Amino acid sequence: MLEVTWFVLWGLLWAVYFILDGFDMGLGTLLPFIARNDEERRIVYNAAGPFWDGNEVWLITAGGVTFAAFPKAYAVMFSALYAPLLMLLFALIFRAVSYEFRNKVDNPTWTAVWDGVNFLSNLVPALLLGVAFANLFMGIPIDAEGIYHGNLLKLLNVYGLAGGLFFVAIFAMHGALWLSFKAEGEIQSRALGTALVLWPIVLVLLLLFLILTAVYTNLFANYVRMPALWLVPALAVSGLFGVRAMLNAGKVLLAWCCSGVFILGVTFFGVLGMFPGMLISSMNPEWSVTAFNAASSPLTLKIMLGVALVMVPVVLVYQFWAYRTFSHTLNADDIARDHHAY
Repeated sequence: MLEVTWFVLWGLLWAVYFILDGFDMGLGTLLPFIARNDEERRIVYNAAGPFWDGNEVWLITAGGVTFAAFPKAYAVMFSALYAPLLMLLFALIFRAVSYEFRNKVDNPTWTAVWDGVNFLSNLVPALLLGVAFANLFMGIPIDAEGIYHGNLLKLLNVYGLAGGLFFVAIFAMHGALWLSFKAEGEIQSRALGTALVLWPIVLVLLLLFLILTAVYTNLFANYVRMPALWLVPALAVSGLFGVRAMLNAGKVLLAWCCSGVFILGVTFFGVLGMFPGMLISSMNPEWSVTAFNAASSPLTLKIMLGVALVMVPVVLVYQFWAYRTFSHTLNADDIARDHHAY
């Protein structure tokens, strides 16, 4: 039971990370296309500014839970996916630097360079996360010892690339919705228009991803065995159509919340479809790393559960405070007067 509990928590932490840091990545990915001058680019930066570093905490938490609750899965994952995870790490480092360095020099070339860095360091993680998780859903070539028999190019298969494009589109829509909530004026209207354009693209990619999932993976087997699990993809679809309904009603924040529900549903669709697998072996299913053969001792899991029940609510309260404090809309004049703005 403890293994199942921590498996669900593991999936939940990844989902929370995708929801929160997803809009940061979406904003950066849209930066060159949605902002037409320096004032608008600064609005995009400051829409993510108070939140991006706190949002990354959930990535560290998800990695920490993998290490402590499922050490074998952590070891195999960070060995097999070493190259994409290292690229993800460097991209996130450069993203942090771009926020801090962009306005250090009042020079158009300087800011243009860091704008390019910010774009790439948000696009690349979104793409890599999609590729990585799609490959986890499909299975990777690991042997009985957990040794990976492949390379980076093997991860760039049809299903992996479809997952990458799907994640990029989801995060871009999520970011456009957040900017629609935070911005004012022309850039807000442009963000709303972008979200409306991206919505059918996300829907098409969702259908394509589901078809490819049926072809390349065995995720649907758990849903056939346990029909109640169909509530999870139903939740995802409801969230996606909720985005459109809330946009049509002019309720942008609720549209963003519906997008979060969609991301939650998509994440758990894959995670529950994998169960009990965490790293499925495409060479031999019996060599897969599962929630049961990778878990720490029951005592460790109990201690961690106690810590999580205390600390996770503390983090949630802090983040709620941060989001509430910085929930005001942004405009160019306010940013120009704020010496601490990005």
